[in-house]
Amino acid sequence: MSLKDADKEFVWHPYTQMSDWDKWNNRVIVKGEGFYLIDSESRKYLDGIASMWCNVWGHGQNKVVEAMTKQLKNLQHSTLFGLASGPSVQLAERLVGLARGMDRVFYTDNGSTAIEAAMKMALQYWRNKGRDAKIEFISLEHGYHGDTIGAMSVGYIENFFGAYKPLLTRVHRAPSPLLYKSRFEDERDLAEWCLEKTERLLKKRGDRFAAMIMESGAQIAGGAIIYPAGYQRKVAKLCKDNDVLLVLDEIATGFGRLGSMIEYLAQRSEPDIVCFGKALTAGYFPLAVTLTTDRIFNAFLGKYSENKHLCHGHTFTGHPVGCAAALANIELYEKRNLIQQINANTRYVASRLLEFARSPIVTDIRHKGLLAGIELARNNKPIITLKNKERINYFIMQESLKMGVHLRSLGNILMVIPPLAIGRRDLEKLLDVQLEILRKVERLS
Repeated sequence: MSLKDADKEFVWHPYTQMSDWDKWNNRVIVKGEGFYLIDSESRKYLDGIASMWCNVWGHGQNKVVEAMTKQLKNLQHSTLFGLASGPSVQLAERLVGLARGMDRVFYTDNGSTAIEAAMKMALQYWRNKGRDAKIEFISLEHGYHGDTIGAMSVGYIENFFGAYKPLLTRVHRAPSPLLYKSRFEDERDLAEWCLEKTERLLKKRGDRFAAMIMESGAQIAGGAIIYPAGYQRKVAKLCKDNDVLLVLDEIATGFGRLGSMIEYLAQRSEPDIVCFGKALTAGYFPLAVTLTTDRIFNAFLGKYSENKHLCHGHTFTGHPVGCAAALANIELYEKRNLIQQINANTRYVASRLLEFARSPIVTDIRHKGLLAGIELARNNKPIITLKNKERINYFIMQESLKMGVHLRSLGNILMVIPPLAIGRRDLEKLLDVQLEILRKVERLS
């Protein structure tokens, strides 16, 4: 049986309507070269979505791969339950140095589990402090934090998670500062309104809230919503004033995606707990971290019989190969001046987005760093299906593959979210293809 036939027969793909899979001429990726993916029939595709927003350096031999190979030869896996490993200790020290204000590092496997650990830390922190009533969470509308139970609860998106609502805990929502289609003309006015609503919620239920959880700098899966200047800093102050912990999710927005290595530092909004993942290992290994302050950590100290310790952990927590990858990745960021390159490419993307803005079906563009969301609508209605009844997200993916690029849109939002170290020539190709697809959508919608 060929790889393509075996894929159709046995693999259940995420966020995919499998009844449509046969008509997609599915591709099976067998190799990577540079920023390109190569399928079983030797066709090449520019990785236009950074392999789900996490790839940094592309594919092939580099210092990160070398570090992983070396680690595999020395120690394949060792638990953190009752032991430590050299790479996990070294990486923790490195991360605390980068993420100023944080003091402790808890390891998990992926972004969703990092959020789950953060939620459990927040709840147990207050319980250990004798504040048992603080058991609720507040988050932002349009937020997304992962697909596990707690993460779905705080990052609820109806289209994604409606079927699982009976599993979820109740969470209070503060408004997200999305200017598009709001009643405000100025984002500063919108931000102040959102802050007033958030403050009202915090004051009303601050004695019940354990933490507020929000993405740092921007909401990505919720529609590439970029926060107005000063908004996140003011949210942090509101949380502090109302004795509510602030948990920041930098899983997708940290490590350069928005132009800063540590986004909360750029936002001047120090959290109590922060989560990193995705680009942490350059996208080469499943590893995530939840960092916190000594103030939080110290509340978990005591006699064993008091049961104050954090009861959370995973088989592959702090995997030494993942930690070795992250250490080499951070070193490569510095050696290659990657943040500087990202900011140069950010300016190029901004100049190219002017071409998209001239389209009659582009109604809003939201951009920061190497993230852009291009909203497609006609007659003020989101373009969901085309004249031939084909769904726009299917169309965008299939057309991009025909042109040698892999793209996934967020419904009617065309996303620009390339590998972080992408070169100018490949970035130009990516935007050229997206512009060509936009022209096709104009004709077919």
